[in-house]
Amino acid sequence: MFEKIISLKNLFDAWTEFRRDKKKKKDIAEFELGLEDNIFKLHEDLVRGRYRHGGYFPFYIHDPKKRHVHKASVRDRLLHHAVIRVIEPMWDSKFIYDSWSSREYKGTHRAVKRLAKLGLKISRNNTRTLWMLKLDIRKFFFSVDHEILLQILREKTFDQRLIGLPEDITESFNYGIPLGNLTSQIFANIYMNKLDQFVKHEMKVPGYIRYADDFILMHTDKSFLEDCILRIKTFTEQNLKLQIHPDKIILKTYASGIDYLGYVCFPHYRVLRTKTKKRMFRKVTAKNFSSYNGILSHCRSRNLRIKLLQKLNRKIPKKWIRKKVNNLKSPSTSTSQFKKV
Repeated sequence: MFEKIISLKNLFDAWTEFRRDKKKKKDIAEFELGLEDNIFKLHEDLVRGRYRHGGYFPFYIHDPKKRHVHKASVRDRLLHHAVIRVIEPMWDSKFIYDSWSSREYKGTHRAVKRLAKLGLKISRNNTRTLWMLKLDIRKFFFSVDHEILLQILREKTFDQRLIGLPEDITESFNYGIPLGNLTSQIFANIYMNKLDQFVKHEMKVPGYIRYADDFILMHTDKSFLEDCILRIKTFTEQNLKLQIHPDKIILKTYASGIDYLGYVCFPHYRVLRTKTKKRMFRKVTAKNFSSYNGILSHCRSRNLRIKLLQKLNRKIPKKWIRKKVNNLKSPSTSTSQFKKV
């Protein structure tokens, strides 16, 4: 696998994937000016064991939460892609089905749909009260312990040369794993897979779903989930050196709505989170409406989309206006509101 990662074919294929949608960026254009020389030099350094990961350029983004991102050089990011192309299929087969972050055919929208499916199954078609326990890891990416991560990697990898690449990437950052590295996404899943296996196979929780460091446990017995809090806190502290965020422990019924991945999910439908809705009204434009419309297509949002179109002075589709009020199941919709629209 090490030979496959450092092969010229894999490096050039990784470059094709890496430069997609980045062609106009200055650092990409500069690297591409001497593309063949740069890739051949990277290949030679890897073959001779001379490669060392460089430093990072730090900056902040708001998505909408303020996040501290660290950007590696183009050369290093190219290697990240080359590593991921080879090791991801090997590790993906070891993950549980309900790990939904940074995996092919997964993602946020499919995760919330899976939440609804699990909720329906465990509540026996909503005939039993379903409780949901939502937990969050405090400062997850910056709290990942390097030695624990590398030990997990060594357990599944016998080629010491192959271990050397993730080790060099990991040790290039002083603490945790940096937001900005493509490798950080799979490293996060590898790290949290320990928790996934514990919850599913030792605690035997029937309903469990995780996206990055946000995860939900489902059960019809409230006391069962209350006991889970201490067991998970103990496991994460002792085995992963992670802390459950004390202010983000939420235990409530599914019928009262659970806030997850940008949506508030109920047994029969989901709506957009209030904060997201307000931010959308502030930032919507004619250019980005289609992107917001895509987000809204995954939840109950007809009235919201009408209001956004009105704000943009755009035509409202007839199929939205002709819909009968009786067909609107949202509790926030009233006859007077509909007539006003």
